[in-house]
Amino acid sequence: MPDSADAVLDGLDPEQRAVATALHGPVCVLAGAGTGKTRAITHRIAYGVRAGVLQPSTVLAVTFTARAAGEMRGRLRQLGAGGVQARTFHAAALRQLQYFWPRAIGGEMPRIMDRKVQLVAEAGARSRIRLDRSELRDVTGEIEWCKVTQTVPEEYPAVAAKTARDVPRDPAEVARIYATYEQLKRDRGLIDFEDVLLLTVGVLQDRPDVADTVRSQYQHFVVDEYQDVSPLQQRLLELWLGGRGNLCVVGDASQTIYSFTGATPDYLLGFRTRHPDATVVKLVRDYRSTPQVVGLANGLLGQARGHAAAHRLELVSQREPGPDPVYTEYPDEPAEAEGAARRIKDLIDAGVRPSEIAVLYRINAQSEVYEQALADAGVPYQLRGAERFFERPEVREAGMLLRGAARAAADPGEQPETVPQQVRAVLSSRGWASEPPAGSGAVRDRWESLAALVRLSEDFAVARPAAELSDFVAELDERANAQHAPTVEGVTLASLHAAKGLEWDAVFLVGLTEGTMPITHAKTDEQVEEERRLLYVGVTRARLHLSMSWALSRSPGGRGGRRPSRFMDGLRPGSAPRGARGGAGGQGGVERGSGGRSRRRGPVLCRVCGRTLSDAGEIKLMRCEDCPSDLDEALYDRLRGWRSEQAKALGQPAYCVFTDKTLLAIAEVRPSDEQGLAAIPGVGARKLDKFGADVLALCTGAEPDGEPDEELDGAGDESSDDGTGPEGGEEAVGAEYGAPDEPFEEALPTGPEEAAESSSEEAEK
Repeated sequence: MPDSADAVLDGLDPEQRAVATALHGPVCVLAGAGTGKTRAITHRIAYGVRAGVLQPSTVLAVTFTARAAGEMRGRLRQLGAGGVQARTFHAAALRQLQYFWPRAIGGEMPRIMDRKVQLVAEAGARSRIRLDRSELRDVTGEIEWCKVTQTVPEEYPAVAAKTARDVPRDPAEVARIYATYEQLKRDRGLIDFEDVLLLTVGVLQDRPDVADTVRSQYQHFVVDEYQDVSPLQQRLLELWLGGRGNLCVVGDASQTIYSFTGATPDYLLGFRTRHPDATVVKLVRDYRSTPQVVGLANGLLGQARGHAAAHRLELVSQREPGPDPVYTEYPDEPAEAEGAARRIKDLIDAGVRPSEIAVLYRINAQSEVYEQALADAGVPYQLRGAERFFERPEVREAGMLLRGAARAAADPGEQPETVPQQVRAVLSSRGWASEPPAGSGAVRDRWESLAALVRLSEDFAVARPAAELSDFVAELDERANAQHAPTVEGVTLASLHAAKGLEWDAVFLVGLTEGTMPITHAKTDEQVEEERRLLYVGVTRARLHLSMSWALSRSPGGRGGRRPSRFMDGLRPGSAPRGARGGAGGQGGVERGSGGRSRRRGPVLCRVCGRTLSDAGEIKLMRCEDCPSDLDEALYDRLRGWRSEQAKALGQPAYCVFTDKTLLAIAEVRPSDEQGLAAIPGVGARKLDKFGADVLALCTGAEPDGEPDEELDGAGDESSDDGTGPEGGEEAVGAEYGAPDEPFEEALPTGPEEAAESSSEEAEK
């Protein structure tokens, strides 16, 4: 912790120092990616507190995710400004709404729904409108957009036409479902998370006494990611301010990627107009990325058009030079995934931690083939958007056991041990061991969760050598409240939207073809420019290694008519900017990947119905998922047992021998010779050589007699796998918890405060 106010400013660059010392009046910080904006604003708050200019309890810092708010609170504590409130818009609004509800409205506050999809489905049914799963998701998104833009049901058709919304159903039908949904909520005494903001705005507008109480409490405001505010959030901010000018906003119009949720950069870009006396500081020194990555990012925005592009920031890297970005063209998507997995394995072998590598794609449906390729290569991975870390059953159980152990450790008769030793002892009774289990699935997932807690205890002990187990338990509670999960040691698979705010040493941007980047439904110039900004966000996540790739066809043997994304024109070697003459398009200077082996040249056909297969899992099975299976269950069980023995002997996960889908295909086809076995996707030359005799013996009912090799080198013959690595579904709506700490909230019980990361949740949709 700095020992004085002036010490808080140590280590800041001139622009960051200008932010930190601008403590009066409106301040606008235009901060490019990787320029240290969080550092600048937290040091600003801490400097103001330590210098006696700001009282901690009168400062409210607002951001968009519970994770970012938790990180900000942690930094402020380290700088000696622990009493400052850092919350999301929803969390701050909910605390105020809960406190003032009896006084302003009376009675019991309605219950907040965790998820609204089920009620939207019921509203559709009551409106006699049938919605499939995709339409249900999209209509739910439209209702959320309506609420944050303050559009009522009867106005929706006109507003949708005026704003050129890409509506999922007839606007009149959406309006009818929306109206029915609102009626169902009223009938059942429910509110959703958009209502939290709407009701807080209503209370502050209608009750001047309540507004005065809030304004007397909070006198200084800081808003991070200001380019992502919606009209509703802006209205709430204005009511909090009450015409005062003590506001600092931070943002980057070039990172506006949530306009489909109602977010707009107009408030950031128009800040100087609304506040003519504002101090404006631009942060352009990029401390995250190498000059090569920064140069590509600048070039990408250099071709942008529109209002936001006119205010773009030209970044200047502060790092030593690194490797050039790699552009790779592949014949098909499985080859692209295999190529990425192979290069990722090379990076890991060279010393890059798996948790410092990410594969980013435009839509979640693209993840499957990369899950399969990484599993084939024996590379651990994690899906961003899966179940929240602190909500996993094993993590909850571990927390309960550690809490009990901390109470027991307080007994003077207990022998003192280090915190990591105590954590290992407790977790070893619940499945943790120093070495990971073979295979994947639930057992491996459980081990990874517990291993993350062990690593966190080791880091905690280094940072606080004198701390006790009870201190570590308190740290876990605080992290759970802020959804600040420890790092899981695996390659991150995430959508570009979900990657916002994160960074890695190595980033693989995949699937960069026209129709995917920009996405097909980006029709207008404005929508296309947002797609460009989304790619810019992806590029600027990389610190050192950046790979950009695309495939000419979806499946092996496809027509190969795809074109690389227009956004790379003029940036990748041999290409020219759009509208320029010359250039070799996708030819000159482009590294071409083959996926590491020769590919099947013809289309893969279902062996039951003859349909051309494109799904990676179906290609591996050699049939459609819903076509009849002639599975030999006894053979399948024998194959699984044999695979388990091989994996144990090799010290490798089971999927590195063969994945479940490959074993299913073998048990269905029952090959009688090497040629028949080799024809099954997932059985490459190396695996045929290593395991062919054993598998063929099992297929004939004989016992295999081969001994496992000492090492399954590469484990990468399979073109795809069934996703038997760590599984993950949609990210559950989380909650932020916190003890009451404002004067007018002293009687507030601890309780859920928000659906965390609403923007990321929308992006995952």
